Amino acid sequence: MKAGNSVLAFDVYGTLIDTDGVLQALRSVVGEKASTVMNTWRSKQLEYTFRRGLMRRYADFSVCTKQALDFACRSAQVELTEAEIAVLLRTYDTLPAYPDATSGLLELSGIPNIRKYAFSNGLKADVEKVLKNAGLIDCFDGVISVDEVKSFKPDPVVYRHLISSVDSPAERT
Repeated sequence: MKAGNSVLAFDVYGTLIDTDGVLQALRSVVGEKASTVMNTWRSKQLEYTFRRGLMRRYADFSVCTKQALDFACRSAQVELTEAEIAVLLRTYDTLPAYPDATSGLLELSGIPNIRKYAFSNGLKADVEKVLKNAGLIDCFDGVISVDEVKSFKPDPVVYRHLISSVDSPAERT
């Protein structure tokens, strides 16, 4: 561990990155049902990762995201083509940051001895891509993905993985 350093870990999707950014793309394919589909999609995405973590039945975040979209469309009685599904899933690469995310992270950069990590259920490459597209990637010392331990938050194994990956004791992380 680097002496005197503290580590801050930030969740990405829904904390720094606005998952409601899919709404415009949804409107173009499902019309007036867009808000309903979006809310169900996100709710099921979180539920599926939570349940998979508890059951120790890992499938990566992109799989959970697609399965959640499939469920949301079925429950709203919406049928999408494979091309439409692909477009919607790609929106996760270009989701916007929340308006205060950049300024908050930049403010933290001015505080000495604080290392910042993006800590996500997403695949590392996907998280890096969305952070880069949102203009946030340079605010972090690194990206830690739960994929490396094949589980999801809130499984304690992912938090132990974070602490190990950033070489910091729990009380400073």
